[in-house]
Amino acid sequence: MKTICVIPARYSSTRLPGKPLKLIAGVPMICRVYDRAAKAKLIEKTIVATDDERIFNAVKEYGGEAMMTRADHPTGTDRLAEVANNFSDTDLIVNVQGDEPLIEPSLIDDLIALFDDDKDLQMATVATELKDEMEIKNPNNVKVVTDFNNYALYFSRSQIPYPRNTGKSAVYKHIGIYAYRREFLLKYAKMSPTPLEQSESLEQLRALENGYKIKVLHSNNQFVGVDTEEDLAYVNEIYKKLNNS
Repeated sequence: MKTICVIPARYSSTRLPGKPLKLIAGVPMICRVYDRAAKAKLIEKTIVATDDERIFNAVKEYGGEAMMTRADHPTGTDRLAEVANNFSDTDLIVNVQGDEPLIEPSLIDDLIALFDDDKDLQMATVATELKDEMEIKNPNNVKVVTDFNNYALYFSRSQIPYPRNTGKSAVYKHIGIYAYRREFLLKYAKMSPTPLEQSESLEQLRALENGYKIKVLHSNNQFVGVDTEEDLAYVNEIYKKLNNS
């Protein structure tokens, strides 16, 4: 299967303006994400998709590949679909968020491999177990519950499952890394927003409400999304240790 990785990146951010260009060990964050994603063995091409010339230029100057996209996309899925429209010979599109500078290349490969095992699979994503109570209660951490075959039953900003009987089920955090078959992605982007999607402000619920399955890959990898200055400082410390090891 021919697979490309797309990293959407917008300059604006409520909590951390100019986030993609914040430096991590002297390199813009978007370039750190690009570096790690491009190391995935099953990816043939990695592209940063942006509507901002500053980000576009930073990636190009770094030696990466970038594509300017429209500025009026209402969702990240729409931006992804614009890129997919330019690659008609591609089978899979992997979406890596531009604020995940610790993304593991092997995880991207594991996500892609799910599609080799299931020819009917249209969409897949990642989850990791949450154990800290504050993290579980934080509505910014999207939670997911799955069936016995690891297909998503529901995503929510609330704690799911509700702990009526404690210790019966683990709580899993959804990680915003997706893989789609290209034709499904183009169809998905054209679907109208759905009630649950609008209520939770979670695009992936649109797929579930329309009857499509989402496979969930469980991972023990470390995920540190950068949303605040504190997150940025923490990731810089991790990179210092990586560079000194």
